[in-house]
Amino acid sequence: MVSVADFEAARPQLTAVAFRLLGSIPDAEDAVQTTWLRADAADSSEVRNSPAWLTTVVTRVCLDHLRARGRRREEPLLSDMIPAEAVAADEQYLQRENVSRALMVLLDRLTPTQRVAYVLHDLFGVPFREIADTLDTTAANAKKHASRARQRVGQPGPNVPGPNVPGPNVSDVPADSAVVNAFLMAAAGGDINQMIALMTDDCTRTVDPALVPPGTATTVTGAQAIAEETTLFADRILASTPMLVNGLPAHVIAPGGHLLAIIDIQTRNGRIDHITITRAPESSLFAMDSSPTN
Repeated sequence: MVSVADFEAARPQLTAVAFRLLGSIPDAEDAVQTTWLRADAADSSEVRNSPAWLTTVVTRVCLDHLRARGRRREEPLLSDMIPAEAVAADEQYLQRENVSRALMVLLDRLTPTQRVAYVLHDLFGVPFREIADTLDTTAANAKKHASRARQRVGQPGPNVPGPNVPGPNVSDVPADSAVVNAFLMAAAGGDINQMIALMTDDCTRTVDPALVPPGTATTVTGAQAIAEETTLFADRILASTPMLVNGLPAHVIAPGGHLLAIIDIQTRNGRIDHITITRAPESSLFAMDSSPTN
């Protein structure tokens, strides 16, 4: 059998795999615990590579979990629909292990087989022949699953609106990315003066009422007022990441890697003149932003 020492040595890697497969550190820890119970009960006398064998077991546990979600027709939840303590745990793990926030958003858009093939091969270097055994398929099919996942992660799909067909609440006019990034950095740090300097005097901010406390104005006008209010939401700015939304650049708020909202910032003459924050619609298509600022 696999020794306790071997299992504990493999635990960080097993947790890393399970987190990327399930998108939740509580679920990942449960999967790792189930892996230990299965390992303890299994006849592993012929196991020569404990870490690889345990990775296969934890992946199968996660795959069962993902398929069960599919049978229940569960869609990925927005972060404000997940218990706050679970989001906080995911955020802590994401930051500590330097996990890509954008990648976690995208992994939720993959099928279970695509997610397994992509995570195991592209993120952890598991050979396709081993992935094929886990998925009960051929190595060629495992490669196809990973390829499809890679396309969805790396670029918009064929039906993504182009620059003349903007998606919901995302401007078709490219913003000055350096100005946008500087503003978001100032916002995350609560630097009111820097935020004001980067906005036009008549800048406006509109927000989905579902994203702010009751009574909060959905539209705010004026650089000073916007900057002062923005400091109240620095934690959300810190949980944002550049992504392509419906084929166009935007910033996505995703605490713990769980999608919440889209920030669309428009500029005029090198300064920000409008900020729109919308609750992320299910119809949006996301992809990695391959610009140098990502």
